[in-house]
Amino acid sequence: MIISPDRRDFSTILNILGRLILGLSLFMIIPIIVALIKGEYSPLLDFLIGFAFSAGLGMLLTLIFPIKKEASWIHAFFIVSLGWIVFSLLGAIPLYLSTHFSSFIDAWFESMSGFSTTGLILIQDLDHLSISHNMWRHLTMFIGGQGIILASLSILTRARSVALGFYIGEARQEKILPNVIATSRFIWKVSFVYLILGVITFSTILYNQGLSGQRSFFHALWLFFASFDTGGFTPQAQNIAYYHSFSLEIATVVFMILGAINFNLHFWLWNKSKKEIFRNFEIRTFFFSICSLSLILYFSLIKMGPAMFRKGFYQLISAHSGCGFTNLASGELNHFPALGLLAIIFAMMIGGGICSTTGGIKLMRVGIVFKSFFMEIKRWMMPFRAVYKDRFHHLQSLVLSDKRIKEAYLFFFIFIFTYAAGAIIAMGFGYPASEALFESVSATANVGLSVGITSPAMPLVLKLVYIFQMWAGRLEFIAIFVSLGFILSLFRR
Repeated sequence: MIISPDRRDFSTILNILGRLILGLSLFMIIPIIVALIKGEYSPLLDFLIGFAFSAGLGMLLTLIFPIKKEASWIHAFFIVSLGWIVFSLLGAIPLYLSTHFSSFIDAWFESMSGFSTTGLILIQDLDHLSISHNMWRHLTMFIGGQGIILASLSILTRARSVALGFYIGEARQEKILPNVIATSRFIWKVSFVYLILGVITFSTILYNQGLSGQRSFFHALWLFFASFDTGGFTPQAQNIAYYHSFSLEIATVVFMILGAINFNLHFWLWNKSKKEIFRNFEIRTFFFSICSLSLILYFSLIKMGPAMFRKGFYQLISAHSGCGFTNLASGELNHFPALGLLAIIFAMMIGGGICSTTGGIKLMRVGIVFKSFFMEIKRWMMPFRAVYKDRFHHLQSLVLSDKRIKEAYLFFFIFIFTYAAGAIIAMGFGYPASEALFESVSATANVGLSVGITSPAMPLVLKLVYIFQMWAGRLEFIAIFVSLGFILSLFRR
């Protein structure tokens, strides 16, 4: 029986949403402090307006709409779906006020790209953006990588009864600890430990490259947010190519891969068995995928020399991890042979691990799709009455059940359909098929690499399509489908 919502449902939803908005507004205090320290008074006003509007909206919702009904998973899914749109809109306010965007839609695009850890940008004159605005851009990736709702939930105490619904709604299918709040805090603990290591590593490299101590610190902090949370933003328009540092490229590759690994696997490596890294099904799928695609990339770029293959390999890791960093000059990716471009598209499609900061179909599902294919071949080779079930190792030995196979194929189909739909829409505006597919996959899989379609001059409809793809891809559709069913049941009543 499908639950039909009434006023009590929406009162509860808006109350919890208000509390979560209050939690989000607290994060705006960080760029406010940075603006005060750096004496950036115009940006300070931008963030004070954004903070006041967000905090005011949050308080208004909690005061006007009391909790009249016990929150359920359906409420949680609806709050997640609506919350990510509302949060990205609120996050766009200080960005739009910076005057680095031609319209509020462009600022919203940038905000959604940050929160969804995509990395596609529409900002203008990035090289002269204030430190506090850059802090907010990169902070949105750090918040979004861990999960906006869980970030707020870690601070607030209400609505913890449906914490698991929030957790699953934000596209995390595996709990690390029995308690979801404890799981959320472990994720933040891992992130902060790597934050310290990343900032030390990156700032040392950048300082040796000639950046001042203060500048190397800020750049290191932002590059960590972008690499570990696989977001792809950088403080410079040339992205990683700006730094001309092979050492930095290697360091970012390490943190991109760490961000692409399942947080559950991080827990096992930290607290249980280090050998899990060699046995884990997702890691083996990751290794096989990278090796296969690297081979394709090598043969496509071999005529362009070893230096270009090195750059191409960096794009491949960046694409597979969902980060979106690039060490190529503007427009250089467009000159890749079709086969090399296809290898990067496949890498973006697949993405990283389940319960990681990446997007895409995910390694687990792709691995199960291929494993189920070979399992069917084995079944046909056995006697008619034989019963055969394959197994795989993911933290423990698991049976490749029909339920797992069906779920993997369902997500596989939804993502492929969305990749194709976005490409067809872009082609309708006159863009070539390969470029349209590349950009659609990049948006849906939350990668951020671009062949030049994403720009302030692109059609408004396409901007909205990519905003939808970034939102839907980050939430992996299920919370959105449940929310649509929730709304449709209201009209049926």
